[in-house]
Amino acid sequence: MNRTVFIHRLLSIALALLVMSCSSDETQAQAQNYATMTQKMYITIDGRTQAVTLADNSATRELVAKLQEAPVTVTLSSSGGFEIWGALGFSLPTSNEQINTQPGDVMLYNGSNICIFYGTNSWSYTRLGRIDGLSASELSAFLKAGESNISVTLSLGNATGINSRRTDKHSSRAYTLQGSLAQAGRKDIIIQNGKKIAK
Repeated sequence: MNRTVFIHRLLSIALALLVMSCSSDETQAQAQNYATMTQKMYITIDGRTQAVTLADNSATRELVAKLQEAPVTVTLSSSGGFEIWGALGFSLPTSNEQINTQPGDVMLYNGSNICIFYGTNSWSYTRLGRIDGLSASELSAFLKAGESNISVTLSLGNATGINSRRTDKHSSRAYTLQGSLAQAGRKDIIIQNGKKIAK
């Protein structure tokens, strides 16, 4: 083997090792990033609720502020065999990057669309978070993979869609068990100041 061929092979091996190392570093950094996140959002579909660990960025901070006012319900549809997606009805700030999505990832697309993945894709997104603790097959069932017009509720409260208690002027508001603002004089079970009240 002549010296040129030897150097060429050595450089090829070094390059392959560098690419593998970068890919591993990216995966490890993403896992570590999620491990340090604590803010939760909840996704409710057809009466079933799953927790989402949110990323820490301007988009999620603005989303949390929006959800502190009231839960948001959107209509999403399956696309491409790997996601459900649709319009949020409002815009959030973007910090787009090329991302190889994994099942469970929740992404912002074009600033005003939410994408929830049960498969993989590579595109420019702003990361919102990740659904906790479901396998790819469980995600497909939960997200109603392959269906259209899926009603999805985003909230900061587990199961009921009721937001956590706030200490400002909104803390005295009353909500139905579905998470919407209760009308004055409504006779039903409502949530007020973090407590269930029968009226």
